Amino acid sequence: MSNPHLRTPSGKPRARHFSIPFDGVPGPFNAITDVPGVSVGYATLISGEGPLEAGKGPVRTGVTAILPRPREELDRPMFAGIFSGNGNGELTGSHLIEEIGAFNFPITITNTHSCGVTRDATIRWMRKLMPAALDDSWGLPVAAETWDGFLNDINGFHVTDETTFAALDGAVAGPIEEGSVGGGTGMICFAFKAGSGTASRVVKWQGRSFTVGVFVQANFGKRWNFSIRGRRAGLELTEPALREGTPRKEKGSIIAIVATDAPFLPHQMKRLARRVPLGIAASGGYGYNSSGDIFLAFSTANAEAARGNPGVLAKVEYIPDPDIDLFFDAVVQGTEEAILNALVANEDMTGRDGNFVPALPKAWLEENFPAKR
Repeated sequence: MSNPHLRTPSGKPRARHFSIPFDGVPGPFNAITDVPGVSVGYATLISGEGPLEAGKGPVRTGVTAILPRPREELDRPMFAGIFSGNGNGELTGSHLIEEIGAFNFPITITNTHSCGVTRDATIRWMRKLMPAALDDSWGLPVAAETWDGFLNDINGFHVTDETTFAALDGAVAGPIEEGSVGGGTGMICFAFKAGSGTASRVVKWQGRSFTVGVFVQANFGKRWNFSIRGRRAGLELTEPALREGTPRKEKGSIIAIVATDAPFLPHQMKRLARRVPLGIAASGGYGYNSSGDIFLAFSTANAEAARGNPGVLAKVEYIPDPDIDLFFDAVVQGTEEAILNALVANEDMTGRDGNFVPALPKAWLEENFPAKR
């Protein structure tokens, strides 16, 4: 098997395939799945070409599922926090997370007009997996979205319950695919083909080792702002250009999920989520008007305290706020690299009405950041 830092399981190059000078120490897979217990699954829908015919295609969409715990533990809550850099988007379950600082069940990410489908399908999937978890309670799973209507027949509603079940059933730990897969299939970033990307960082604290993993569905940004580690790459890369058979309005967004096994309280998870925009800004994303920039951070630690038992005093451990800066670094570094991974692990794509989105040119990357040999 190839080095998972350099290539995806299918052999697509990742950003570290090139000599881009990243900060921080990645985990073994440089992925959100470096956090123990976290797994990721995709269902990818690609079919048809030519003029748009609503309900038939062309189809360029899918579903991403992130399981924050092993399947047998998915009913156990996690301390969590959310932050909206720009609220032109949706992340379900956010009111509950704001209220109690926790959530449970899997996370799904898809296109804007299928967010409700994946939310409801997740409840159905959980009802089958562990019926008792919903017998006397409710389900408010996290489902998030970004818009893929430039390439996809978004009003054809091709994402179904079965699509969502396939992503949930297919969730795996270890190295995962990136680029035009799952919910990221039809997404665009800086007018290049983008979509799903991930990265991780290892943080040492008081003789203990923790992991911070980031997953993004990247669908944002204007070409001229695009930066790679401070280099204004977008100003150099006016070509290849996005070509549209139908006019395109700016409809960009980014969803980011931050996971860690470090013990933090809900207010600290919100603080981690607030640092995601700094990693986005490092890549050239500035939170424009139509961009839904919404971020969730969760910790797999303190499971019993997060669950809470009536009449029993809950006890937690947590890293104190004065020591949180190293974890802020990890979020910013992981977010920036996850976005670049979504761009690098990609190819050109043509979708509805001949709309064409180029991949970030590998020849330019090779010339400016020579590949590691």
